[in-house]
Amino acid sequence: MTHLSDPITIRNLTLANRLVMPPMATAKADENGYVTDAVCDYYRERAKYSKIGLIITEHSYINLQGKAHPGQTSMASDDVIPSMRRLTDCIHQEGVKVFAQLSHAGAAALSKTTGQPPVGPSPIYHPKQREELPAEMTLQQIRQVTEWFAQSALRAKQAGFDGVELHSAHGYLLNQFFSPLANQRTDAYGPQSVENRIRFHREVIGAVQQAVGNDFPIALRLGGCDYEAGGSTTQDCVEACRLLEHSGVNLFHLTGGMNGFIRPGHGEPGYFRDLSVPVKQVVHIPVLLTGGVTTPDQAEALLEEGCADLIGVGRAIFKNAHWADSVS
Repeated sequence: MTHLSDPITIRNLTLANRLVMPPMATAKADENGYVTDAVCDYYRERAKYSKIGLIITEHSYINLQGKAHPGQTSMASDDVIPSMRRLTDCIHQEGVKVFAQLSHAGAAALSKTTGQPPVGPSPIYHPKQREELPAEMTLQQIRQVTEWFAQSALRAKQAGFDGVELHSAHGYLLNQFFSPLANQRTDAYGPQSVENRIRFHREVIGAVQQAVGNDFPIALRLGGCDYEAGGSTTQDCVEACRLLEHSGVNLFHLTGGMNGFIRPGHGEPGYFRDLSVPVKQVVHIPVLLTGGVTTPDQAEALLEEGCADLIGVGRAIFKNAHWADSVS
């Protein structure tokens, strides 16, 4: 039986335990996306007191075109590396491993934030952004974004991160390609099959792996189900993960799709287990489950039930770095 205190190895990286702090935006970076003292203090406190084995930091944009909101951290240029190194140093000093989450907001980005028009798989309004219609990405633009992901992953490695997580959830760009709600393309990236819908993902994973080497862990946060008619399904999620494992993913982090980190009608601990359980049955790499977990006992129970290999605790840690001491 698996326990929270058991170590686990992701690729060649061993974590001291199976408790994870998932990405949550603090919006504390400066106007250039540099890590500030406030960012470092926030993560240092949680690394010190939250009894976690891994922190996945809030999403960093890979290019200004994909910036989601003010105060977001940047991984878009080499000049951010020293400030990111400050962040990884302060987390490592507390004995905790850290991954950088890399993202492009795609159709969810606004020109008032990025200074340029939004782009996406198809000219369809994003459910959370109906001010500007995104332009359909060209094949050249897809190749460009793939390169941005690879360059940003290399920067993360140079800044001392222990791995990266690619953000394909909550309606961001890669997730938009996965979802038939956002993707109506007629080319090889279109919604005609799950294989087409993850083609972009596979190209990004391959480019990242080439940039950082085979021993640097690559996680994928996948919005596996849209929980909406016409959207991606649990079955799609299972098929996608089965294929993506062979593309070089070392950890699956499963959550909601175009409608964010909610599962309608569910708020119980581990409410995305409808995704993690069937995926865990078909892949041979660790699966991380987040959503609704607020106590160590709940996390332990989900591991004992075999719902996942690691458990993420988000809001409870966000609100209180001492969460593990404040519950019975």
